[in-house]
Amino acid sequence: MFTGVYVYAIVPADAVLPADAGGVGGPAAPLRTISHGRVAAVVSDAPQKLRARRRDLLAHQELLQRLAADGPVLPMRFGMVAPDEETVSRQLVDADRGHTAALERVSGRVEANLKAFPAQDALATLVAQDGKVRRLRDEARRRPSYEASLRLGEAVASALAARAAEAGRRILRELTPLARETAAGPDVEGCLLNVSFLVDRAAHEGFRATAQRFADGHREHVELRLVSPLPCYSFVTGASGPTRTAGV
Repeated sequence: MFTGVYVYAIVPADAVLPADAGGVGGPAAPLRTISHGRVAAVVSDAPQKLRARRRDLLAHQELLQRLAADGPVLPMRFGMVAPDEETVSRQLVDADRGHTAALERVSGRVEANLKAFPAQDALATLVAQDGKVRRLRDEARRRPSYEASLRLGEAVASALAARAAEAGRRILRELTPLARETAAGPDVEGCLLNVSFLVDRAAHEGFRATAQRFADGHREHVELRLVSPLPCYSFVTGASGPTRTAGV
């Protein structure tokens, strides 16, 4: 049983849906578009009890990836549901100019997300290079105690975070000139840098190669995690969402 209209993305009105792609739900709901002027919403019927199941999360993400590979797309987060097609149509009318501008903004571009974490396998190098950590380690060996271990652990964590933060600032300076725009991401536990880059598709491989070279040369300072290419989630400002988030 279905309830409402599940919205995946906004695309140009002439975009062609992948012939063998399906939507969320089990079995997968057939895809269709709702068009207005130069834009269209990619939708399907919404399952009655939509939950963030792995199957549905993957179906949502795979469809967005395939749409983005063929042209500009304004991706919706998982779980966006409108009560009916009329609501989607009204929202497309109201946000026509914003959707069109946002599609032009991301046309020919992809998102690359970079996260920086402290390097966890760099204790030997840290001890060799950081006098404070080396002194606290020696004290903990001479006079073992809970307090000494606590002071050493805090100093190690602080030093690792500081080294990673500095490396994060350096990679940000290197990658920013290679991108059209940047956008700060939400806080992630243990993450010292979370930023997305809007990159020309033609320049994407060079962008990745630059990030990889930096990561290889600074393994003892920072762990870099680059995920790309992605649909441009972080760069669709100006396109109002046509839906509400379902309770997932």
